[in-house]
Amino acid sequence: IRIEDIVNRLMYVAKKESVSAEEEALHIIGQKADGALRDALSIFDQIVSLAGKKILYRDVIENLNILDYEYYFKIVEAALSGDIPAALLTYNEILLKGFDGHNFISGLNSHLRDLLVSRDEATIRLLEAAPAVKQRYLQQSSVSPVDFLIKALETGSACELSYKSSKNPRLHVELALMRLCRLSAQTQPEPEKKKPDEHDL
Repeated sequence: IRIEDIVNRLMYVAKKESVSAEEEALHIIGQKADGALRDALSIFDQIVSLAGKKILYRDVIENLNILDYEYYFKIVEAALSGDIPAALLTYNEILLKGFDGHNFISGLNSHLRDLLVSRDEATIRLLEAAPAVKQRYLQQSSVSPVDFLIKALETGSACELSYKSSKNPRLHVELALMRLCRLSAQTQPEPEKKKPDEHDL
């Protein structure tokens, strides 16, 4: 079933059991359950037993070992401004937290896809996220050119496909991030050529 339906059901259960839960936290549970309500309820119970009667987004991502979406926003921000050092430092921080490079690049591709569907009113309904997060996607997608997003997805997908055969996985992902940071310069419109002034002739 849809993540939205799972979230609504979890909200009902939380209210019934006097549990205070952030909507973003329930969305993460819904995504992790992959369309299975029974799995979502099981994860919900697991989080309640660990975190108590107050379920926060931060508690859920820590307990389920999920990378905070904030990192993906930071990586795209760095790519859009062509800031290679910022992208590499953010990726280093992700590795220090114990996350795998393959899962990271897979998550980044999902993030880029969500930014792409956020650019058009016809496809925005394909974005399954909490309202506050959806707003973040709309903001970032509005400053991300379509050409950039498509080329970034191509770069990310190529990196993900060849990740397991790479002898140096860290460098493999870092090269992909450097390519992403170079994309913004390549997708910028050509500056208009100045018309010669009469005095120049």
